[in-house]
Amino acid sequence: MYDRLTKGDIEKMQREIDERKLVLRKQLIGEVQEARAQGDLSENFEYYAAKRAKNQNESRIRYLERMIRTAQVIEERASAEDEVAMNKTVEVYFPEDDETEEYRIVTTIRGNTLKGLISIDSPLGKALLRHHVGDTVHVPVGDGGYDVVIRSISEAKAEDDDVIRSF
Repeated sequence: MYDRLTKGDIEKMQREIDERKLVLRKQLIGEVQEARAQGDLSENFEYYAAKRAKNQNESRIRYLERMIRTAQVIEERASAEDEVAMNKTVEVYFPEDDETEEYRIVTTIRGNTLKGLISIDSPLGKALLRHHVGDTVHVPVGDGGYDVVIRSISEAKAEDDDVIRSF
């Protein structure tokens, strides 16, 4: 399955790749060389820790490059002020629980429900898209589903919560 990403997502991923290749890689290689120079590798914890950090960095670079290579690029379409769309914050009311939650609609790669970021590919994200304030929306899950009411929609705040998820 291909991840659906915006051009902005891809640019962020490319910046992370560049940082990891140009800065972090050199630093980690230096740490491995320094730890290796300490002598006996069989009992050298610093060497193994440095080697592990270097390998994790290389794995992250490969992961991000593969994500970019296989991504389905989607456009952030223009939407009305009161319409649910990508990068908008939506306050929804759950009648069954008598609770209100606030979510930001994001691409799959940035989804993190613990931070209130829901993916456009999640059941709730799919159901909310293109609806308006006051709409009751059915979210199909399993054999049934549940209903939510859209209370408000606003432009998302420019925050640094857009970290691309780790693997």
